[in-house]
Amino acid sequence: MFKKIVIAAALMVAVAGSASAHREGKNAKITPVFDHVIPNLPGKGMRGLLGECGPGGYSPSHTHAKSSFIYATVVEGEIRSQTNGGEERVFKVGENFIENAGDHHGSSANGSDTKPAKLIAVFVVDTETELAIRNK
Repeated sequence: MFKKIVIAAALMVAVAGSASAHREGKNAKITPVFDHVIPNLPGKGMRGLLGECGPGGYSPSHTHAKSSFIYATVVEGEIRSQTNGGEERVFKVGENFIENAGDHHGSSANGSDTKPAKLIAVFVVDTETELAIRNK
């Protein structure tokens, strides 16, 4: 069985505000939608998460597990995202992005202060690994 999923910081991270706000998050919710062992890849599993971010919402800064590979697709609104100190981008409905093992997710927030945003993220990860470590 998979270890407890650390979902408070799995997907969306603040862009604006104080450092403490980045650690706390605002108006964001992550819901696990599936968790399945990959039968032909011993020790590996897939986890699916729905990330919902209300207007102006964001989640804490985090670093992805060293064993994780993530594929995410925006299904509603716009998501601002930035990893490893790179350029921040805005992803719109139907656009997708990947994140690699150990990536630091420094920015992931709703791209709008008036409309909600949602994404689906699929993680391929070691079955005994938490998805993300919340940065302190």
